[in-house]
Parts: sequence; structure tokens; C-alpha cells
Amino acid sequence: MTNSKSYKKVYQLVLASLFAALTYVMTMVVQVPSPMQGYVNLGDCAVLLSAWLLGPLYGGAAAGIGSMLADLLSGYAHYAPGTFAIKLAMAVAAALIFRALQSRASHNLLLSQAVSGVVAETIMVVGYFGYASLWLGKGLAAAASIPGNIVQGVFGLVAAIAVYAVLNKSRVLARI
Repeated sequence: MTNSKSYKKVYQLVLASLFAALTYVMTMVVQVPSPMQGYVNLGDCAVLLSAWLLGPLYGGAAAGIGSMLADLLSGYAHYAPGTFAIKLAMAVAAALIFRALQSRASHNLLLSQAVSGVVAETIMVVGYFGYASLWLGKGLAAAASIPGNIVQGVFGLVAAIAVYAVLNKSRVLARI
């Protein structure tokens, strides 16, 4: 019994590490520069997939660490602490809401993904506004990044739903 618990914990750590790396890669591979000192990328797709597949603890850690590494290694180190906290909060919220909605007898996968994703992306938009306005001292000027972050959120959510559907059809999810 102890061996199966140890195996499961190691398996979850390995998956979380892989998802952290995936989050980093998906953030860095497609970067469309934004005039507001940022970029639109596939990182939120990986954040949501981490949440839905790994749950709040491991998914949150993977999302926060992978996204933070992308900031650190791409010239946005001043955003790294905020990114870690925001992406962690996004994944935790998405995982908890997704699990709660999926546990209902009449669960609807797409509805669960949409609701949890919208909440997570709202956390992202509000989180980055708060971080830039209060912590980085940009004040209300930080509101200029809201439209770009909304586009980022919609892009990430749609991509995550599409990737999840492909993984589900290929039966990869049954192994996770």
C-alpha cells in the first residue's frame, strides 16, 4: 500500500513538472507583442489544462512555476512574483470549480470548462491590473492592459477547451 501511495505521489510530481515545462514552452513559443509591455500567448491554455488535469495543488504549482519562469527568462522579471501568484490562483480556482461542477450528477464538461475558465481568466485580468497598478506603481494607467489581457484570456480558454477535447478523444486523459 505504501508503494502505491509513493508511486502516485512521484507520478503526480512528474506530471506537475512536465506541465510546468509545458506552460513555459507554450508561453514562449507563440508570443504576439502587445503595445502594453506584454504579449498574448498560449500560456493560459497550459494553465487551464494543468488545473483541469492535475487539480488545485499540482496544477496550481505547475501553472505558477511555468508562467513565472517564462517571465524570468523573457525580460519581464519584474512581473515574475505577480505572475506566480496570479497563475497559481487561476489554476486553483479553475481546478476547484471544475471538480465541483464535474461531481454533479448532470455534469456537462463544456459548461464546467467554460465556467471554471471564465473565473480563472477574470482572476488573471483583475490580478494583473492590481499588480501593475499597486505593486509596480502604474496606478490607473494599468487599466490600458485590460483589453489585451481579456484577449489573452479568451484565447487561452478556447485553446484549452480544444486541446482538452483532442486529448479526451485520443484517450490520453484516461492515463493521467
